[in-house]
Amino acid sequence: MKTIIAEKPSVAREIARIVGATKPEEGYMLGNGYYVTWAFGHLVQPALPDGYGIKGFCRDNLPVIPEVFTLVPRQVRTEKGYKADSGVMKQIKVITRLFNDSERIIVATDAGREGELIFRYLYHYIGCTVPFDRLWISSLTDKAIRKGLAALEDGSKYDNLYFAAKSRSEADWLVGINGTQALTVAAGRGTYSVGRVQTPTLAMVCARFWENKRFVPEDVFQTHFTAQGSDADSIAKFSSVKKWKVKTEAAEVYNRLKDCKTATVLSVERKETIQETPLLYDLTSLQKDANTKHGFTAEQTLAIAQKLYESKLITYPRTGSRYIPEDVFAGIPALLKGLKENPKWSAVAGQMRELTRRSVDDTKVTDHHALLPTGVKPLLFAKEETTLYEMIVARMLEAFSQKCVKDVTTIKAESCGEEFVAKGCVIRQPGWRGVLREKEEETVLPEWNEGDEIPVIGCSLTEGKTKPKPLHTEATLLAAMETAGKEIEDEEVRQAIKDCGIGTPATRAAIIETLLRREYIVRSKKILVPTEKGLALYSIVRGMDIANVEMTGEWEATLAKIERGELPAEAFMRDIEAYTRKITTELLSCDKIFGHKDSGCSCPKCGTGRMQFYGKVVRCDNPACSLPLFRQIAGKTLSDKDMTELITNGHTGLLNGFKSKQGKPFSAIVSFDGDFNTVFEFPEKKEKSGRPGRKRK
Repeated sequence: MKTIIAEKPSVAREIARIVGATKPEEGYMLGNGYYVTWAFGHLVQPALPDGYGIKGFCRDNLPVIPEVFTLVPRQVRTEKGYKADSGVMKQIKVITRLFNDSERIIVATDAGREGELIFRYLYHYIGCTVPFDRLWISSLTDKAIRKGLAALEDGSKYDNLYFAAKSRSEADWLVGINGTQALTVAAGRGTYSVGRVQTPTLAMVCARFWENKRFVPEDVFQTHFTAQGSDADSIAKFSSVKKWKVKTEAAEVYNRLKDCKTATVLSVERKETIQETPLLYDLTSLQKDANTKHGFTAEQTLAIAQKLYESKLITYPRTGSRYIPEDVFAGIPALLKGLKENPKWSAVAGQMRELTRRSVDDTKVTDHHALLPTGVKPLLFAKEETTLYEMIVARMLEAFSQKCVKDVTTIKAESCGEEFVAKGCVIRQPGWRGVLREKEEETVLPEWNEGDEIPVIGCSLTEGKTKPKPLHTEATLLAAMETAGKEIEDEEVRQAIKDCGIGTPATRAAIIETLLRREYIVRSKKILVPTEKGLALYSIVRGMDIANVEMTGEWEATLAKIERGELPAEAFMRDIEAYTRKITTELLSCDKIFGHKDSGCSCPKCGTGRMQFYGKVVRCDNPACSLPLFRQIAGKTLSDKDMTELITNGHTGLLNGFKSKQGKPFSAIVSFDGDFNTVFEFPEKKEKSGRPGRKRK
């Protein structure tokens, strides 16, 4: 007999049908020489500290670094603490019996790092020695399952994948357990959860929040003139190359422009611009687009994609590659042929002849290739599932369509001593942009040449303000996680450094959900906003290794090297243990920050709580309020005296020692706005102008 083990019952049923194991039994299917059984995700996990005899949170026990990690059945929380899940225990007993009664095991857990770990942890916990083979497939169609079963590989080929998965699991345990216990011990109250990926991700959300809130908008002025366009119904608009921060300077140019009747063409540049086809989707790019276009959360997108995969409609969703190999590319014409029968896609699919190969590269395919539809015809399903499925189909059509070609014209002209520019664009070949019938406005400019005099028919002066970087959405946060915070627009460059991102395509959604569940961030429509709890934690850990985004990205790159067999797991774990000791020491030293004394002042917000002095924050002790006032503002740390004055009077006196973003020193009064956020007042401006001083957060 052979035992096939899948990651979940639904997948097991599909495989059982293919191999002829049709007799249902308790916890497995039987037939044709096969047992087909299943896990429920992770059945086995590393034990918590009490599994090593360490009870509670105690400074003297830290850091907790087991010599060998003990595996235990999955735990559930009860009133008396954690205990083994009874349903899990029952399934482990079934699997143990089947393994021991088999001459060989076929591993059919998901073909990726976590799927490998699910099986290996279970295999080692049972103490099994039966040899095993690996089923490695990228879709659950009957054809893919049969092909995979005919090409099983010895399980040892995937040892490096297991070593990387095990290292990731143990690293997360060491950093999460020790970091959380150390910070909680230092605080002396409450529980502060930190993690290897979770905390740097929170740091990115909080850093963007403060950058946005502390941004001081600046006025921007620009002048424009219009001329007759390419036909009687159109106009050509020229804008000044220069922008002004002072209105009087812009107004002076505008007044001169009103008196000018003509402009002289300085140069005309006409060039062909090519927009390359987009790459196929991997999970992260699908999550970003689904969030931007349809408001789906990252977790929602992953759940829908998993359901589509289990319904045999798309290939394996937890992929980190946006490319396909040559053998998969050979099957694309058949997929396109199938789409010709679909009224929505028939026109596009029917016109595709020569396929673009930008997404075809064997060297850039890792465990799994990019997301593709399988060719199985979808039945009726929910609106969200239809939306995501059609996104994947549309992207396949875009990826293999022709490039988009535009003729772009740039005309520079001079009038009243200032330089102006106008841009025109004509789409010569819509290419891939025609798949979703994207409408792009064309601007046709007259056939002007250098030296031509253009009659000016109107002019204007516009006023705007500089804008801060917006708060993170899930789409922008996923992009930041993918590149460890580096802002990279070019997709090919982004792909090249993705091993240095934080988290993996399969785990990033869960990290965001963890921050939401622990109330460090909240969703406000599409925006992710840090809570006071999240900002308080960030104020403590920023600058520490536990919040270092780049370092966490380097760990991910190291795990990828282990997976490729380029680095021994032992070297990584030695570094992680040293890192664990360092962050534990750093976090335990935060007791100086958490140590507090009564300010003697009532809370200015709720009126019932008392404000408590801590190292970096002054906080209301009323749990229903917990108003935090951070001491450090614009590079200056406010003293107890300053904070008392702010709480009592609603403002401080004039304080020196603040620094602007440009590093310039300034003086200001700190006061409250209507929501008890701290803002600056500049009384010197009030004295000069007679108007209220400008405020900024």
